Amino acid sequence: MITSINKVAYPNTLIVILGEDDGRSNFEEKTDVTRVTDSQGKVIGFNFFNVDQLLDYDKLPNGQVKLSDEEVAALNKKLAEVGFGDQLAYGKPTLVYGYVKTCEAHPDSDHLHVTTVEVGENEEHQIVCGAPNIAQGQKVVVALPGTLMPNGAQIWPGELRGVASYGMICSARELGLAHAPQKRGIMVVPDTFEVGAEFEPTKCDELLANGTITL
Repeated sequence: MITSINKVAYPNTLIVILGEDDGRSNFEEKTDVTRVTDSQGKVIGFNFFNVDQLLDYDKLPNGQVKLSDEEVAALNKKLAEVGFGDQLAYGKPTLVYGYVKTCEAHPDSDHLHVTTVEVGENEEHQIVCGAPNIAQGQKVVVALPGTLMPNGAQIWPGELRGVASYGMICSARELGLAHAPQKRGIMVVPDTFEVGAEFEPTKCDELLANGTITL
């Protein structure tokens, strides 16, 4: 679940994203809540208007926000009050450390690679990566489907040159780190980092600044 606020474009509105928009969305409005479904009727999001009546809007940052349990409960109470039976909850972190278990050349590209990446709890996924420094045995930062990147891009399953890709292996620039090097390449983190643990931007930026991470 992605929760975000754009105080300039959509003031006093909380946007909740639960799934990928297939371009043929349908909208159902009830009081200050709009439920969004895709062409198959699957719920992919909600818009909460006049959200300052539910949350302390002025204290929420602009951009992606991580709501407290109490704030999520307030949203769920509002859903029930207006007549929606859905309930919201955060899932596991989607921006995590991963281990590149395999790395093979893409069958239809001279620069892409097809990787198998472990992301914790015996979970692994195929991810296509175009970084020149990707290699087997690295620990990296992985944006799994349902991630909102710092530049506003949403990560969902897709494919590159006909090969399925479940997420993205990230560079320091894509992660919005202040000390990101100005050259292409994914960020390789130390071997001591725990696979499946949630990405820590401050920690990684400090390691970039002191040279522990070089790309």
